[in-house]
Amino acid sequence: MTKGRVIKRSTRAGAVTLGAVLSLTAGCSFGPPDPDVAGAPPNLPTPSASASAEGGGEREVAATVLASGLEVPWGMAFLPDGSALVTERDTARILKVGPESDADGLKVTEVQRLSEVSAGGDGGLLGIAVSPKYATDQTVYVYYSTDKDNRVAKLKLKGKPQPILTGIPRSRNDNGGQLKFGPDGQLYVSTGDGSTGGTQAQNAKSLGGKILRITASGNPAPGNPVKNSPVWSSGHRNVQGLAWDAGKRLYASESDQRSSGELNVIAKGKNYGWPAVEGAGSDAKFTNPLVSWPAEESNCSGVAVLERTIATACPGGQRLWIVEVTGNGTLIGRPRELLTGEYGRLRAVTAAPDGSLWVATSNQEDGGEPGPDDDRIIRLVFSDGGAGRS
Repeated sequence: MTKGRVIKRSTRAGAVTLGAVLSLTAGCSFGPPDPDVAGAPPNLPTPSASASAEGGGEREVAATVLASGLEVPWGMAFLPDGSALVTERDTARILKVGPESDADGLKVTEVQRLSEVSAGGDGGLLGIAVSPKYATDQTVYVYYSTDKDNRVAKLKLKGKPQPILTGIPRSRNDNGGQLKFGPDGQLYVSTGDGSTGGTQAQNAKSLGGKILRITASGNPAPGNPVKNSPVWSSGHRNVQGLAWDAGKRLYASESDQRSSGELNVIAKGKNYGWPAVEGAGSDAKFTNPLVSWPAEESNCSGVAVLERTIATACPGGQRLWIVEVTGNGTLIGRPRELLTGEYGRLRAVTAAPDGSLWVATSNQEDGGEPGPDDDRIIRLVFSDGGAGRS
């Protein structure tokens, strides 16, 4: 059976970093289910030791490798059966991960390879989203690069993509690429500035450097800031992560800025300042981030929310930043870091249906130092009733 690792982190108020106490769990405390339960999503127990946030003790996190041997996994989205669809940026493959498993982890199956994709730099096959009506329409949405642009398309698995939004600026870097359906049922699309001087992010007529809000057919969604425009927010350098909390607040990462990475709370029609401002600024026309970090510790990509915990995965910073907020979205304490340097570059993170976090590495790319099992998908279970609770 695949063994997990237990990572203990301090829950004392004001703690800055997550601890680095690592050990192997005994027996079958953590890891994928046995082959005799193949066909069911993994349902792993939480660590036996736990402590409340008020207790000043230790909070445990179990890290289990669910799948290995992938190549630059980028987007992750779950199907109704508990399996995940995972995109590979450079190979342009859509993979199905689980729900079947064996002693080595979850079964990984290639669903299809998209010939329409032109990979290069940080472009390729990027985000993926499953239709909220998948049970009846069997439709998924993908964001990918061509030789001329980035675009969003819909498809039925093993079928041909049908573009619904084209003309998103394409460059070697800063291609954005995240897709998520919001609580309002609309499809949100994150794009990169795609220019050397930051000219797209402040250009209202450009789709670059924006978060877009469109219908499932690709039209500007009703209620957008400007009628007949898909733009929801602007002033972004390169957004690669989107996630909502229970209060329907949208959180987004900001990467590839010159000096700082950001976690932003995204509001309708707001401007987040690129290229004029990085991090918190004094210009009232720009919206300050919830949190910012030095670029070398962040350049974060994926974002996931578990109750009042926001996690963002950072390829450049090689860590997972953990941010706690109140019910009204106010920051609690200081951000803390997890998995720093343990698995190399971390790109994707998403909340699984069982309440765990799935994190994907991105070591099979320029700047990475891949190990023999890279790239991997790692499952994180928190002991205090967050991820992995029954």
